[in-house]
Amino acid sequence: MHTTLLPHGWPRPKGYANGIMAQGQHHIFCGGQIGWTSQEVFESNDFVGQLRQALLNVKAVLQAADAGPEHMTRMTWYITDRQAYLSDLRAIGAVYREIMGKHFPAMSVVEVSALIEEQALVEVEVTAIR
Repeated sequence: MHTTLLPHGWPRPKGYANGIMAQGQHHIFCGGQIGWTSQEVFESNDFVGQLRQALLNVKAVLQAADAGPEHMTRMTWYITDRQAYLSDLRAIGAVYREIMGKHFPAMSVVEVSALIEEQALVEVEVTAIR
């Protein structure tokens, strides 16, 4: 069971939650997933394409725990290019909803100078409770 936390008087955030209260038997910690396939091949060199694959990878890890996007409580995105993120928010939102549906956990986006895999543009971590 998850409850979205929205302090009194705060506007409803778009595409994420300020906080989540959850209870369940299983805590799932999904390590950083990047935009390569299960065979460790990058099929895209653009931000939205890599984000799509990273989200598919997160979803696969959740499914391995018999969970899904509806169980996500926290999500952190590490991005290497703030402008690439900000310039394509509409496409990012569409890809997110296509893969994760309308499940919006507490979320942070952090710009970093680089990721360990040189070709990676985004890395996504998730905590879920089932």
